[in-house]
Amino acid sequence: MKTLVEKAASLYEAFKKEAESQVENGNKAAGARARKASLELEKLMKEFRKASLEASKK
Repeated sequence: MKTLVEKAASLYEAFKKEAESQVENGNKAAGARARKASLELEKLMKEFRKASLEASKK
């Protein structure tokens, strides 16, 4: 589960960087990268939720 948290933090940083680039500079390609990172982050959060639930059952 520790690796999931580290990976999520890394993805969030990538999302944040790209989203800021889109908002501040109007960079359209950065917007696409931010959207992609958000989808990957969503999948990772679902994995984390499953792992967290399993860990709490033990």
